[in-house]
Amino acid sequence: MAQRPDSASAAPPLPPGLDLLWGRRERGRRGPKPGLSVDAIVETAVRVADTEGLEAVSMARVAAELGFTTMSLYRYVTSKDELLQLMWNASAQGAESLVLTGDGWRERLRQWALIQREMMDRHPWITQMPMAAPPLAPNSLTFVERGLETLDGTGLPDADKIRVIGLLSSYALSEGRMAHDAARAAAAAQAAAAAGDAPVPPATFEELLRQLVDEKSFPILHRIAWSGSVGQAPSGMDEQAEFLFGVECILDGVQQMIERSRNGRSAGRGTAG
Repeated sequence: MAQRPDSASAAPPLPPGLDLLWGRRERGRRGPKPGLSVDAIVETAVRVADTEGLEAVSMARVAAELGFTTMSLYRYVTSKDELLQLMWNASAQGAESLVLTGDGWRERLRQWALIQREMMDRHPWITQMPMAAPPLAPNSLTFVERGLETLDGTGLPDADKIRVIGLLSSYALSEGRMAHDAARAAAAAQAAAAAGDAPVPPATFEELLRQLVDEKSFPILHRIAWSGSVGQAPSGMDEQAEFLFGVECILDGVQQMIERSRNGRSAGRGTAG
């Protein structure tokens, strides 16, 4: 077990934004004009990102939206990296009051995964965020805690619980990114059509497979391509149904982990005497 430091001075410095979110740094004082605050800055940045994507967010753009100079913002938020941390925390607002319902760990953990995916659908710019490390903002960790709570009483070691939560989060992020990219491509095609261009409709996964794979080299893919079972969506499948399918596969694996853990403890008790 890792030893805890004797004093806070032994801890490494927090990354930009986390010191502010965790109360380790005083928030900027009100400027000469009313209306500017950390909360107002973050709320505006999230609104811009929701509407136009993360690439539209800059300190200058947020300042212009609020009617202040860019330098005014730096009294409250020191950099764009810090602003991204604050935005990430804001995207998980409400995690502290989240109550997961259902009978048993599986229903509650499924609900947790669906809530996470819904959050990404509301704020698709999350899939564009740089992620060198797991999110450590207060709201994010509160949401992780709610996920870990679903596995209480299963007998899984805590290390395996956090691995399960990480796996589901990574899966939700990956699927959310694919859905977001597909939506962006569709929006670009619509914009081109509105401008008078004649965009070529995107080919479906099934159509592309039929062009690319032959029966001898790719017998299974060839069979799938001509089966009519993969649908007409660009990805080949209904996106929501596919996300749920993946969640169930992960939960099936978790169920096996729980059963192995319980069987191991039972075997240990049987040989103890």
